[in-house]
Amino acid sequence: MLYFRRLAIILLRKYGKVSLMSRIAFLSGGKDSLYAATRYWPPDFGLFLVYEFPVPSPHIVNLGKSVETILLAGIPVVVARLNKSRERDETIRILRKLRATEIIAGDVYIEDHLKYMSEIAVEAGAELREPLWGRNPEELLREIMGQGFEALITGIKGCMKDWIGETLNKATVEDFVKDAHKCGYDPLGERGEYHTLIIKSPYHKSALTYKALDVEVKRKEGEDYYILKLA
Repeated sequence: MLYFRRLAIILLRKYGKVSLMSRIAFLSGGKDSLYAATRYWPPDFGLFLVYEFPVPSPHIVNLGKSVETILLAGIPVVVARLNKSRERDETIRILRKLRATEIIAGDVYIEDHLKYMSEIAVEAGAELREPLWGRNPEELLREIMGQGFEALITGIKGCMKDWIGETLNKATVEDFVKDAHKCGYDPLGERGEYHTLIIKSPYHKSALTYKALDVEVKRKEGEDYYILKLA
């Protein structure tokens, strides 16, 4: 929690006191969370939570770039590392410190995720906004890309490994959807089939610059999972 406290101090110095009413967007640097945030624009803060995962999250592996792309979209960011088995309580505590009255998340159809977020919102004393909930994943992906979002594929399961390091955008979305169907994957990646890093959007002041360093292969649910490391 020390990292959170330090960043909170930086934010308070730069932006002044946290408002008595704050709209907080749960952000990862990926397409779904940022697009959800744009449906209730602008958020007062983006909250990036660092969890421990059996397989490293591409968002956390590339933490610096994940935070940078959120900042390029004009959203102040609070980053907090959560302790294992205490994630729920610490998330609620952070939301209370930020005086959250609205919470924005990018869940689409996984009921357990919605239930978890709903419970957190109630305990934090905030209203939950889930603007993507119930949408058709394939149609939603086309909508996001059609509105000028460009997403770098930073993690993906082995059946679609050729897409690692490629850019998902309006020009490539149809080929990506076809390959996802061939592999039996959700084209939106709601179940973790792949992860993205937004490199450009209508909300970005400038495109995110990056350099691909390496691709690491891990095992996830009995299948190879490819993670792109960036600088």
